[in-house]
Amino acid sequence: MSQHASGNSASGEHSSLSTLPTLRVAVLGAGTVGGEVLRLISQQADELAHRVGGRLEVIGVAVRDLGRDRGEHVPAALLTEDAASLVHDADLVIEVMGGIEPARTLLLDAMAHGASVVTANKALLAQDGATLYEAADTHGVDLYFEAAVAGAIPLVRPVRESLAGDRIQRVLGIVNGTTNYILDAMTRTGASFDDALATAQQLGYAEADPTADVEGHDAAAKASILASLAFHSRVRLAAVHCEGITTVSAQDIAAAARMGRTIKLLSIVERIEEEDGERISARVYPALIPEEHPLASVAEAYNAVFIEADAAGSLMFYGQGAGGSPTASAILGDVVSAARSRVHGGVGPRESRYAELESIPLEELRSAFYISLTVEDRPGVLAEIAGTLSGYGISISTIHQELLEQEEGSDEPARAHIGISTHRALESAMTASLDVFSSTATVLSIDSVLRIEGE
Repeated sequence: MSQHASGNSASGEHSSLSTLPTLRVAVLGAGTVGGEVLRLISQQADELAHRVGGRLEVIGVAVRDLGRDRGEHVPAALLTEDAASLVHDADLVIEVMGGIEPARTLLLDAMAHGASVVTANKALLAQDGATLYEAADTHGVDLYFEAAVAGAIPLVRPVRESLAGDRIQRVLGIVNGTTNYILDAMTRTGASFDDALATAQQLGYAEADPTADVEGHDAAAKASILASLAFHSRVRLAAVHCEGITTVSAQDIAAAARMGRTIKLLSIVERIEEEDGERISARVYPALIPEEHPLASVAEAYNAVFIEADAAGSLMFYGQGAGGSPTASAILGDVVSAARSRVHGGVGPRESRYAELESIPLEELRSAFYISLTVEDRPGVLAEIAGTLSGYGISISTIHQELLEQEEGSDEPARAHIGISTHRALESAMTASLDVFSSTATVLSIDSVLRIEGE
């Protein structure tokens, strides 16, 4: 009896699937992520159909080179170089090609023809998300982009939907796996930046041209998206202060360890309360955080993000922030949501920008700093440096001094390395102090300037 019942159930399941409507899916791009998306759609076809209420049929995959072998999960029969015609025939377009153009034109064209869009393109969203949002509203279609911020980590949906009834104050996180791997390797092994980068490239964590990652551009694009969502305001990429990790040295890593801290590339977006209202800040830079801070233990290429909200309190999201399978997982979640809307009617969440808060320039923020200087080793140097900082309203928290070795018989004056951590001060005041140090003979070089966060 049980076997017979089970057989009827399976038969009924396939019968019900056969009556479901079909949604035509176009995929733009067939690289690592695109291949994984196609694999998941194929392998989970029946389950996805049940979750959506309609079958997903991939009608084509747009690529730049038809002759390239795309692997077993990208059927050659689906490949086309005619992306423009492909998006005209689709109900749902998945964009994983990257870059600004032709992605922007193709997505706008797809929405104009009634297709909903799922994209992982953080650069496009950060630079011109407003145009995409407006097109989605105009044509009554969905725009989803969970994979654009933190790979597999569900972050966009919690900010945009789960916390829609709350007031987010701050988002602080590690959102770039490549830079986190490099800094983690430097911390664990004492490697230089160049050696850690080379290892990351060998392991596939870093691209042959790692500029977007190591200069902070990738993290800045994500910060732009997060700030826009969290504070209901359009925050363009140009408004995000961006510093990378290329100047972080093994000496900085050692100094951080000596202070009980570690260095991470942080994306920070926060609401700044002021007497006459509030503004928002979005910034990316390497910073020292206490070793006991949860972000300090985020290792290798993992991502982690903290959200601080009035009612919900502190929330932490952790997981893989990049890679074919993790990113494809986030994309498929969006595909299911967009496809459900197509089948059952209606649209998903729209852009929320009612607040229209202005961005605050970095120089008006207050930060704690760690500065590393090489100076002449003579009486009065520390007093001069402390006097300069004090003159700009900067108070010193700690000082570490180390005499540098000289070659035997050298006529060069004795030198010392000084590491100074400060209390919170205006960014503009620190900039002015560094200008003074740059012009004085006492300070031979400014080796590094890092901010201190998480305290």
